[in-house]
Amino acid sequence: MESLTRRSSRVTRSISAENFSGAKGQGGMATEGTGAQAAGGLGQGWKVSPSIKIPAGTTAVLGEIAGPGVITHIWCTTAPHRAWRGAVLRAYWEDEHVPAVEVPLGDLFCNGWNSFSQVSSVAVAANPNGGFNSYWPMPFHRSARVTLENLSAEEIILYYQIDYELGDVPDDASYLHAQWRRSHPVPRGEVHTLLDDVRGHGHYVGTYIAWGVNDPGWWGEGEIKFYLDGDTDFPTICGTGTEDYFGGAWNFDVPGQGYTTFTTPYLGLNQVLKPDGLYASQQRFGMYRWHIPDPIRFAEDLRVTIQSLGIAPGHHNGQSHRFRPTSDDIASTALFYLDAPALPERPPAPDLITMEVD
Repeated sequence: MESLTRRSSRVTRSISAENFSGAKGQGGMATEGTGAQAAGGLGQGWKVSPSIKIPAGTTAVLGEIAGPGVITHIWCTTAPHRAWRGAVLRAYWEDEHVPAVEVPLGDLFCNGWNSFSQVSSVAVAANPNGGFNSYWPMPFHRSARVTLENLSAEEIILYYQIDYELGDVPDDASYLHAQWRRSHPVPRGEVHTLLDDVRGHGHYVGTYIAWGVNDPGWWGEGEIKFYLDGDTDFPTICGTGTEDYFGGAWNFDVPGQGYTTFTTPYLGLNQVLKPDGLYASQQRFGMYRWHIPDPIRFAEDLRVTIQSLGIAPGHHNGQSHRFRPTSDDIASTALFYLDAPALPERPPAPDLITMEVD
């Protein structure tokens, strides 16, 4: 908080549907837009352009910024809500053609199941009813470009605001990266890979997982593993279980209460979706952990995996405790800072082409 007392030569700007360029003194000037009919005779300056329309199959450029600078906050909301998994947000740094951030909109804000979940954390806040906020700092030296691609079959209405500062950025400032991957499902006996082939100097800062359960019984025994700087068969960091990594314990199960959600500054089980006995037949969960006070630093390379592992039903009927590989649906968002504005381009991932929620 002490930094708030310090003067700065930076200037504050904001991009939205009311000021697409973010230019000084250019907000609220629209005479046409999605709010024009509602504004009626109120005229210019009265919420004439609060949002944009993104037709199915198209990409909207949300903001293009000439640096140096840092994006400090992104807010957005959509209609319909089911667009959260059907739209991909991308961010490009320093004129790169490969995005550093490439994540379905809802997953970036810890809402990967097209169903709203409250999140109250330092880096991400998701507020009723679908107000998404990101406070991950996103520095750049020359340029930043943010887009949203609509992969769904219907038009999206997007309300958004990108707040940023222009001014000097330290030479050692790293670039935010975010990757989304989905194993649908994890082949039984294998692992879900959150990150692979990350090369450079950086630090891992966050994990969000949308976890769909395909087997009966407790599902979260899997260890998350961080392979750092040349690790091969065995990692430097190995967790003790899925619920442990996300800050919980003993299956997130409070006796007499069952799965119990929680959302804290750095970690949480923010969503539990129970079967409805009809079409929503599987249990689904959303959980996050931000490595803000405890970043995982690497100097050369990084790989991250998590096991799809549960406990056999015998644990619940007096028989011996037994782990068993499962075949769950795991979609992960991994966030990290890197000394490079982009990684080598990887082939288009099928999981980013067909992102339907089952």
